[in-house]
Amino acid sequence: MNLPLLLQSSTEWLAWSGLGFALVTAIAFAARWGLRFRLVGVTSFTLLLAVSSWAFSVSYTPPVAIEGAVRAPVVFDNGNDLVVAKASPEMDPDSVDPTLKQLAGNLRPGGRSSDVVVVRLRQLQQAGDGLSKPVILGQTEVKTRATARLNKG
Repeated sequence: MNLPLLLQSSTEWLAWSGLGFALVTAIAFAARWGLRFRLVGVTSFTLLLAVSSWAFSVSYTPPVAIEGAVRAPVVFDNGNDLVVAKASPEMDPDSVDPTLKQLAGNLRPGGRSSDVVVVRLRQLQQAGDGLSKPVILGQTEVKTRATARLNKG
């Protein structure tokens, strides 16, 4: 079961359970049962879980997956205007553009003060006796308004 369906299903189950507990709690208060105050806590917590599950399902956006892209973990993000991802040494040159587009699509602009975020894909190449140098395979600029322009360089 995928996550959006799971969230929808759990929200419904938790909401109905919370309403059922509310009914049992009302009966417990009317009958003056000793566990009526515990039922208040159970009811409140169940309804809180239902609301939290609903809020998460509304705000959830699945990650962007582009055909031909490979996994490139983000190794640096200054939180403002630069994100750097690491390409594997055996990365195919044809997968650079799709990988950059996927990284740009999965970038969340919230909290960034810059209007443009540069996303770079870099690879470490051997430079000699145990040394390596970073080589930029490509970069893209992402406007925080969700428009991207691809610059190969």
